[in-house]
Amino acid sequence: MAVMEHYRTVRVLLGRLDHGADLLEEITGICRRENIRMGAVEAIGAVSRARLGFYNQDTREYEYFTLEEALEILSLAGNISMKDGEPMVHAHVVLADKNGKASGGHLAPGTTVFACECRIEVLEGRVLERKPDEKTGLPLWKMQP
Repeated sequence: MAVMEHYRTVRVLLGRLDHGADLLEEITGICRRENIRMGAVEAIGAVSRARLGFYNQDTREYEYFTLEEALEILSLAGNISMKDGEPMVHAHVVLADKNGKASGGHLAPGTTVFACECRIEVLEGRVLERKPDEKTGLPLWKMQP
């Protein structure tokens, strides 16, 4: 049975990210400055370049690809927790090109903001730490039964 924890929203941050910034690094930097240890993130906007990942379940490694074009952020959804004592933003993004063709994956460093409006929901409750998971090879939340 899935183990779920209870959290309470304590504040919500809304803002515009800097043009030319790295999307993942900018959100992570906000988390560090605001001391956010648990939360949820969503964003819309556009990027001028994207670097995304796909987790290969057979090799247990991320495979990355780059899209060198202007793209709309149709959806960015993710969470914030702790890994090795630092806030970690884990986000997935769906992007569309000028013809409406969608691409998506795990948001990786190397995605450049053109314009982006971001929402971060800060949560209160037991802080989840990411630890290596033997079954998947991924750094997943360490849950308490």
